[in-house]
Amino acid sequence: MGRIHLFEFEDQEWFPSNIRNYGTDFLQYLSNKTKLYKPVVPIIYKALKELKSNTIIDLASGGGGGLLWLNAELQKTIPELNIVLTDYFPNISAFKYTVEQSDNFSYLSNSVDAKKVPEDLKGLRTQFLSLHHFRPKDALNILQNAVNSKSGIAVFEAQERSVQSLIPMIFSPISVLFTTPLIRPFKWGRLVFTYLIPIVPIFVLWDGIVSCLRTYSVKEMHDLVNQLKNKEHFNWEINRLKSGPSIVLYLLGTPKSN
Repeated sequence: MGRIHLFEFEDQEWFPSNIRNYGTDFLQYLSNKTKLYKPVVPIIYKALKELKSNTIIDLASGGGGGLLWLNAELQKTIPELNIVLTDYFPNISAFKYTVEQSDNFSYLSNSVDAKKVPEDLKGLRTQFLSLHHFRPKDALNILQNAVNSKSGIAVFEAQERSVQSLIPMIFSPISVLFTTPLIRPFKWGRLVFTYLIPIVPIFVLWDGIVSCLRTYSVKEMHDLVNQLKNKEHFNWEINRLKSGPSIVLYLLGTPKSN
């Protein structure tokens, strides 16, 4: 199946920010509870070690992804770890909640474009469940910007274009209905737009299916890297990992030591 770049509600500037945030909050809750990114801990640790850095610059953070659980795991070997949350549409309430849970988090309240990351943001750039939001030209620009800045970058996608990934997306509205009362920070609007006016379950269903159809395969990520200028100055690792019943695709690029 070829990659299909249909629209996602989450990407639309006209889409109400509170509804968008309820969706990204759900993804954060689910990824933390399921320890979705457990297999990537060694990959991030290796990247930070190669970069001689203790800072993660998370791009397109949404609601913070699975970073709370991931942070706790990484701190076992990197106690001085710092994580900076950024997004083009910052979910400030979720960012504040994350900072309250662990004081090694910080966030930027201004919009940050993953294609043009400010030069003063130094560290390993990460993207969780977000590269698929970008068309090939923009995805290429994200990687090229990292290469130009000599910044390490680690991209993770917890789905692929397969029936195996599509099935959980089809049943995602049920997960939304069951988990909504447990999601923090608590908001009455989340209940209203989940149960009384069920926009959130519908939006999560649509965007989840489209996310699968948009996800870059291992081969397509290799193709992106092959188009980069000065790609030879980086070490590249692209593969897929098993995470419970799910699949995590990843791309890791780190500058070669001189």
